[in-house]
This record gives sequence, C-alpha cells and structure tokens, in this order.
Amino acid sequence: MTEKKDKHFIKKPIYKGGNTAFRKFIKENLKYPKEALKAKIEGTVLVRYEIDYKGKVTDAKVKKGIGYGCDEEAMRVIKLLKFEVPKNPRKLRVTFHKENKINFKIPKSIQKTKKAPPQSTIQYTLTTKKKDEVEELEKKPVSYFYTIQY
Repeated sequence: MTEKKDKHFIKKPIYKGGNTAFRKFIKENLKYPKEALKAKIEGTVLVRYEIDYKGKVTDAKVKKGIGYGCDEEAMRVIKLLKFEVPKNPRKLRVTFHKENKINFKIPKSIQKTKKAPPQSTIQYTLTTKKKDEVEELEKKPVSYFYTIQY
C-alpha cells in the first residue's frame, strides 16, 4: 500500500480550537472604546496581519476602519493572537498573510444601563382671592407640570 501524499506543500497556521475558539477569544478580549460608545459607533473593522513561522502575529494593519478608537482596538486584539504552525517540510520559514473582520456592536447591557439625565419636576396650583373663582377652581383643579432637564 502506498502512502497518500499531502496536497499542500506549505501548511497554513491554524488557531487552536478552530473558528469557534477564535471568535470566543475576540469576544472576550475586545474592549469597546469609550469614544465609540459616546458617539454610538457600530461597524466592522477589516484587519490584515502577518503570522510568522512561530505562529506569532508580527504586523497588523487596518484595511477598512470605522474610527473612534475601534481601529486601534481591533489591531490590539489581533496582535494578542497565537497560532499553531504545523512543521513545514524542508524547514521553510514562511510568513503568512491573513485578513479578519472585527465587528463592533454596542452591547445590549450597555444600551439598557444608560441613565436618563437628572430631572426636576415642579408642580403648582393656581388659585385666586375672589370667592367665585376659588369655588370654580375647586370644581376643576388646574395644575401644570414642568420638566426641567439640565
């Protein structure tokens, strides 16, 4: 029986645990920039990066960004990645190029916990000194509500 030859001459680096573990790592390490939260910015950052022969991310560049600190955060998280590089025949030291999209979506927990601005309510009732008007006002009380926001 003959041995089956490997189809790929150069073996690509893989993230340990596959795509599920990759997405989990990104989700756990991604910190939403305060500037982007303030401006309510959401979107996708496309990052291109290099993986050296040891599996370490050596260079990362934003190909398509959204600004407000999201581009820098996406690069920071990508640089934390560590890949497994299978041994290549002939001991070649190959640098691999890869692209990934990092999604920024404001977490629901942050959207819900935003506090409303402080409010003051003033209530008053209008009365007069004339008896007929006082009796009439007692029948139909008039009150006004003002909400002052600052």
